[in-house]
Amino acid sequence: MRGHEVRSGDSWEDCATAAPEDGVTAAPGGLLDLLRVAAMVLDSDGRIVLWSPEAELLLGYSATEALGRSAGVLVSQEDRWRARELFERVRDGTSWAGVFPVVHKDGSTRQVEFRTMRLSDTRGGVHALGLAADAETVRNVERDLALNHSLFNQTPVGIAVFDADLRWVRVNPSLERINGLPEEAVLGRRVSEALPALDVEAIESRMRHVLETGEPLLDQQTVGRTAADTEDHAFSESYHRIEDPSGHVLGLAIAVIDVSERQLAAAEVAKARERLAVIADASVRIGTTLDLQQTARELAEMAVPQLADLAAVDLLDSVVSHGDLDSVVSHGDAAAARGDGADFRALAVAAGYPTDAIRAADPVGELASYSSSRLITQSVRGARPILVERVSSATMPCIARDAAAAEVLRRAGVHSYLAAPLIARGEVLGTLSLYRTVNALPFDDQDLTLATELAARAAICVDNARLYGRERTIALTLQRSLLTHPPPDFDGIEIASRYLPAVSEVGGDWFDVLPLKGGRIGLVVGDVMGKGVHAAAIMGQLRTATRALARLDLGPAELLYHLDDIAGSLGDSIATCVYVVCDPQRGRCELSSAGHLPPVLVRPDGTAEYLDIPSGVPLGVGGVPFSAEERELAEGTLLALFTDGLVEHRGESIEVGLQALLRLLEGDRRPLEEICDTVLSALHREYDDDVALLLARRRRS
Repeated sequence: MRGHEVRSGDSWEDCATAAPEDGVTAAPGGLLDLLRVAAMVLDSDGRIVLWSPEAELLLGYSATEALGRSAGVLVSQEDRWRARELFERVRDGTSWAGVFPVVHKDGSTRQVEFRTMRLSDTRGGVHALGLAADAETVRNVERDLALNHSLFNQTPVGIAVFDADLRWVRVNPSLERINGLPEEAVLGRRVSEALPALDVEAIESRMRHVLETGEPLLDQQTVGRTAADTEDHAFSESYHRIEDPSGHVLGLAIAVIDVSERQLAAAEVAKARERLAVIADASVRIGTTLDLQQTARELAEMAVPQLADLAAVDLLDSVVSHGDLDSVVSHGDAAAARGDGADFRALAVAAGYPTDAIRAADPVGELASYSSSRLITQSVRGARPILVERVSSATMPCIARDAAAAEVLRRAGVHSYLAAPLIARGEVLGTLSLYRTVNALPFDDQDLTLATELAARAAICVDNARLYGRERTIALTLQRSLLTHPPPDFDGIEIASRYLPAVSEVGGDWFDVLPLKGGRIGLVVGDVMGKGVHAAAIMGQLRTATRALARLDLGPAELLYHLDDIAGSLGDSIATCVYVVCDPQRGRCELSSAGHLPPVLVRPDGTAEYLDIPSGVPLGVGGVPFSAEERELAEGTLLALFTDGLVEHRGESIEVGLQALLRLLEGDRRPLEEICDTVLSALHREYDDDVALLLARRRRS
């Protein structure tokens, strides 16, 4: 920068008005303005000959009051000897810097930071120049600068400083490591010039936005590579505009964090959640019937495309062809009668998308005999899963049924394989085979765990169908003929229900929804003690009697009284029952219980409670009257009636299940069908008891 030349004879006014030809005028509010550096000059006799306006602000004396006076006026009596000593040193040519106590015009003593030096004029005269600032202000600035320097250089966060033209002016060591470039390699350059493999268009767009608006942008995501990377990384960036105290824009700063590990962890969490969702979904979708082939199909369809691109379910032929326990292959005797081989029957094949690979699977329904070299045979014999992370030309024949099938799988792009045995109650029933083609990731240990879990859940369903097929088919047929199918819609009230039969034996749980006179609706849930067809038959008779008595327009207590009399005539039969009559028009309901668990009432504000009504004695005990209670049924109120199979679990107090149900229903305003699914998914963990659930909610007008 060229300065203006001051020639002999120029006045001070000329000098003051001489502007740099190509310089930059400093904006007010800079560091010097913050420090308010005062300037004063002493002649050789120690008298003040120059006095700046900042000196007046610092010490209180105006120029008129200070000029021509001895500098001793600024020093206390006890400090004058030291001041004279320092003045002599400066006059002799030794500069001095430090803090010295100075007396303010108001009489107070101020600690002042000095920088002093000797000056010489054209006539050989000697002067002392003192530059002074408030010591506390100087310390504060020094601390701030030291703190900023430490943070800038020691923080693990990468920090970049750019000027208003989006060019680098500072880079801290952390960002040097992230960039893989030293500071000198990026200074004066734009991001697009130094790191072209990043999304520079988005980065510079954010930079311009922050410079123009002053609004910071936080946690902005960028994926790309720096010079330090061989693969894409994820970065989180926060942008801030830099201004001086007067508001003049100096540039902007960017804080950069490599969040690749965080992103990877988040992706792992998402995958874990997906796996849990698959398992939860499998509980609902697998085992809906007692048909072996249907159960196998549900398992195969459950596995694609979430887990695999192609899935096949094969059962040992002995499991499919026979129903007795002796025909099942055990852990210790997993080889079939044909030596080391095994006979399989393909039950299901499913693909996540159209693919020729499905032609390589064993045709559904056909018998296939495989030697011990096949991985499916090894999985059955060892009762263990087998994972082939990368399928090679050497392992492909161990997967495919023959050479032609191996070629089909190769052309379809099969690159990873997993076989999980179907094991139930210690017995091996078959295998679940999984293939990946489009999904470029190979199967890993987590996939192996998920596949094993799915296979175990499906194996229970398969084994139940094999062991109890005939009995359970009878039970389901009976239940379907006896249980109600409530109309889809009622005036003033909506209904949803679920019934889950026990796996082993049919039970006596039932529910019913009864249209009554005057737009009222009767809700019934009951549970006959005992298991088997006898309990189901008693249930059917009680349900029929309830429907007949309800037609007589009896109140809940009176209906239970007559039902108790009927139950007593059915032999050694005891049942619990709760009967509710809802009147949507009046907004009231009347309830009576015969030894049954109390219903849950969920108010419109979401609070839930068990209704405190007299429980009475079970039906069939006889001789004890029943009582009824009336409750308000405001718009939006939900009633939940259920049997103990929903909340009673082996090894737990029933109170645990009751409180869990209450928490699930509190504040839940979703459709009733969704609430039913949520409750059953969360609470139904046992297989040895029926579950009946009936929900009713008064509609909002």
